[in-house]
Amino acid sequence: MSSDDLIEAFRAQLRDDPDVASAVAAIRALLGFLKRDRGETIQGLRSSLLDAIETLSRVDSSVAVSSGGELFLRFISLTSLEYSDYSKCKEIMIERGEIFLRKVSLSRNKIAKLCHPFIRDGARILTHAYSRVVLRVLEAAVESKKRFSVYVTESQPDQAGQVLINLQKMAKALRKLDIPVTVILDAAVGYIMEKVDLVLVGAEGVVESGGIINKIGTNQIAVCAKAQNKPFYVVAESFKFVRLFPLNQQDVPDKFKYKADTLKTSQNLTEEHPWIDYTSPSLITLLFTDLGVLTPSAVSDELIKLYL
Repeated sequence: MSSDDLIEAFRAQLRDDPDVASAVAAIRALLGFLKRDRGETIQGLRSSLLDAIETLSRVDSSVAVSSGGELFLRFISLTSLEYSDYSKCKEIMIERGEIFLRKVSLSRNKIAKLCHPFIRDGARILTHAYSRVVLRVLEAAVESKKRFSVYVTESQPDQAGQVLINLQKMAKALRKLDIPVTVILDAAVGYIMEKVDLVLVGAEGVVESGGIINKIGTNQIAVCAKAQNKPFYVVAESFKFVRLFPLNQQDVPDKFKYKADTLKTSQNLTEEHPWIDYTSPSLITLLFTDLGVLTPSAVSDELIKLYL
């Protein structure tokens, strides 16, 4: 399977299923790559998969594609030492790949089941940008007959030169669920914070310290929430757990800060707007994942289990 075929398979997944997470689309493409690989050794197959993950990361620079691909490879590679026969080993790797794909596909529903009880009747919620996991949690709250309202940030810079793409997606999706929605300026977060009962955001990635990498503006929301003693909840699938330990914004690698196209074309990244920022664990109240409800300090233990 060539790099072009792999990229097209990835993009086809995103086109055919708009609701799919980019990491899940990448895992589906990698599983297809695994099935079609014609290598003759485990080491060669592993090397090809690493190259495939790198290829997808250059197409979609999100943290989740990188971490999801690495976790997929680690999960299926557990069989490589158990069988001496290559064909048998590859067969088991494909089976484990399908198990991993089914597991990650169920993540959102698990998180929604854990998180929606924390939304009380009459709550006013602030969320940021477009997050499929946040949307699923709020949908679960609606299904449990709770009444609440949501403030959604504009989420710049998605609007630059475009027609409110990010805003339309989140606000329209919430209105389809008959949830009262108010769209606010990014700069109005501090003003609106006194009115809200909790903040609920998704994450592009969850780092070793229990902090998160997410859409630019998340950090300032967390700072405002902390200052006004409002709970700041994060919902994220475990395939977004990434082996990074940033201490500040500068520690986050450029490959995650900027879009893939920007990295290819920009001569000077200091003139570009970063798309994500880092929020420290001290600003986060709880993380809701498919592994359970975690405090930020518990994330490192779970991340070790995932990567060992």
